[in-house]
Amino acid sequence: MVMPSNTRSSSAPSSGWLALDRQLCFALYSATHAMTRAYQPLLAPLGLTYPQYLVMLVLWEQDGLTVTQLGERLALDSGTLTPLLKRLEAAGHLQRLRDAADERRVRLQLSASGRALRGQAASIPPAVAAATGCGLDEIVSLTRRLTELTGQLRASNPT
Repeated sequence: MVMPSNTRSSSAPSSGWLALDRQLCFALYSATHAMTRAYQPLLAPLGLTYPQYLVMLVLWEQDGLTVTQLGERLALDSGTLTPLLKRLEAAGHLQRLRDAADERRVRLQLSASGRALRGQAASIPPAVAAATGCGLDEIVSLTRRLTELTGQLRASNPT
């Protein structure tokens, strides 16, 4: 039986497959690390860490989400989110409020300070784009492809 070429190459590991420079995971890891470092000096004047910035991005899109909804959007569990949210609340950027309809749910409400921070953050995406050397079309394309890749990986490993 003749196996399709793509199956044959993926089922028989060779030294080429085990080279670090051919590891997609390492390329993504390195890119993520570099991207996070690029954000640090941009976020410092706002007093935000990169994960806090991600929380704020979601809340700037849709204020009033529950902690569960925010966690789903960011693919983070409540154990990871809670300390982030407490620090953002202590900084005066948001409030954590019990949902009037269901007190088991905690809603996140931006404060005036949190809403104002959005204007200060407006310069960050263009600065990051400049640091990457990518134009908007390329960023959109890369983002779309990475989102597809994430979906594929989640579908193949649903745990």
